[in-house]
Amino acid sequence: MIHPNLILAICCLSLLLVGMDVTIVNVALPSIQQDLHATVSDLQWIIDAYTLVVASLLMLAGSVSDRYGRRRIFQIGLCLFTFGSLLCSVAPSIGGLIAYRAIQGLGASMLNPVALSIIANAFSGPARARAIGIWGAVAGVSLALGPLLGGALTQSIGWRSIFWINVPIGIGAVVLAAKFVPESKAPRARAFDPVGQLLIVFALASVTYGVIEGPHAGWTSGLILGLFTLFVIFLAAFLVYEPRRAEPLLDLRFFHSIPFSSAAATAICAFACFAAFLFLNALYLQQVRGLAAFRTGLCTLPVAIMMMLSAPLSGSLVGSRGPRASLLTAGAGFLFSALALTQLSAGTPFLLLLLSYVLFGMGLGMVNPAITNNAVSGMPLAQAGVAAAIASTSRQVGAALGVAIAGTVVSASHAHHIDFARATHPIWWGMASCGAIILLLGWASSTRRARATAERVAHLF
Repeated sequence: MIHPNLILAICCLSLLLVGMDVTIVNVALPSIQQDLHATVSDLQWIIDAYTLVVASLLMLAGSVSDRYGRRRIFQIGLCLFTFGSLLCSVAPSIGGLIAYRAIQGLGASMLNPVALSIIANAFSGPARARAIGIWGAVAGVSLALGPLLGGALTQSIGWRSIFWINVPIGIGAVVLAAKFVPESKAPRARAFDPVGQLLIVFALASVTYGVIEGPHAGWTSGLILGLFTLFVIFLAAFLVYEPRRAEPLLDLRFFHSIPFSSAAATAICAFACFAAFLFLNALYLQQVRGLAAFRTGLCTLPVAIMMMLSAPLSGSLVGSRGPRASLLTAGAGFLFSALALTQLSAGTPFLLLLLSYVLFGMGLGMVNPAITNNAVSGMPLAQAGVAAAIASTSRQVGAALGVAIAGTVVSASHAHHIDFARATHPIWWGMASCGAIILLLGWASSTRRARATAERVAHLF
C-alpha cells in the first residue's frame, strides 16, 4: 500500500511548479519589459493571460478529474504546463510570450485543484488539515525559491532561463505520479456544462480586459463601458442559467453554506492582495529603489519565510480548533502590512518594508489552509474536486483582478507624471480594507449559525 505522505509529496511538486513560476515571472518583469519593449499593459497580460485561463477552467478541470480520473488529469496538466514553459523560454515577441503563458495556464488549471482533491481522498480528519498545512508550507518554499532563482537567473543568464527550471521538475512529477499516485474518481461525476463554462470565460475576460485597458482607452470610452456591460450581462446570464440545470458547472447551492461562501470571498480578497503586492513591489524595488533582480528576490524572503512558518501552524490550528484563529490572524496580517505601506515613498526605510513583508507573509500563510478547509470540509467527498476547484478559482479571480487594478496605478503614474510610490497609496488602502473584510469573514464563518448552514448544504448532495 502506498503511504499517503508519498502521495502528498508528489502532489506538492505541482504546487512547487505553479507557485515558483508566479514569483519568478514577477521578479523578471522589468527585464522582460526592456528586452521585448513591452508596455505596462503587456506586463499585466503576461500575468493575467495565465491567471484568466486558470480561473476560467479550474471548475471544469475539477469536474473532469472527478469523472475521468484525478491522476490522469493531473498528469495531462503537468505535461501541458511543462510544454508551455518550454515555449515561453523561446518566445520571439511579447505577443508570443502572452500566448504561451496561456498554455501554461491551461496546464496549471489541471494541477492544484486536482492535486488537492487527491490529497483530500488520501487523508481524513485532522490528518487532512495537517496535510493541507504542509501544502501551504510548500507554497512558502515555492515563493522563497521563485524570487531567488528568478533574480539569479535573470541577472546571470537572462529572463528566458526562468522558464527552464519548470521542465525537469514537470517531467519528474509526471513519472512519479504514474508510478505512485493511485487513480481515483467520484462515484458519480456531474455532466459537462458548456454554456456555463463559456459564460464564465466571457465574464472574466471582459471585466479583466476592461480594467487593464481602461487607463489607455479611457474609462468612459465606448470600448470600456461596453466591456463592463458585457460582464454584467454574462454574469447575470450565468446566475439565471445555472440553477436551471440538473448538473450545473457551479452548483449555486454551495454558496448557501456560510463557511463555503466566506472561503470564496476570503480567497478573492487575499489573492487580490497577493498578486498586487508582488506586481507592485517588483516594479518598486527595481525601478524606484534601483535594486538588481537578485536583491529584489532577497527582499521578498521575509514573505516566504513567514509563509513556511505560519502555514503548518495554521493547518494544526484548523485541525484542532477550527479556522477562526487562522483567519483572524491572517486578516490582521494583511491589514497592518498594508497600513505600513500607505505612506510608501522612494525613501521609505528598508526596516519598515521588511516589517510589512513579514506581516504579509504571516497573513498569506495563515489564510491558505483555512480557505481550503472551509471549502472542502463541509462538502461530501464526492464533491471534493469541484469544491477545491471553486476555492482555487476564487484565488485566481482575485489574482487576476489584483494585477489588473494594480497595473492601472502604474499606468496612471506614467500618464500623469505622478511619483510611482505615491501613486500606489490607493492600492495599499484597498489592501487594508481587504484585511478588515477577512477579519470579519473569519468571525462570521465560524459561528454556530454558519456551521448549521454547512450541515444543511452537505445533506443536499
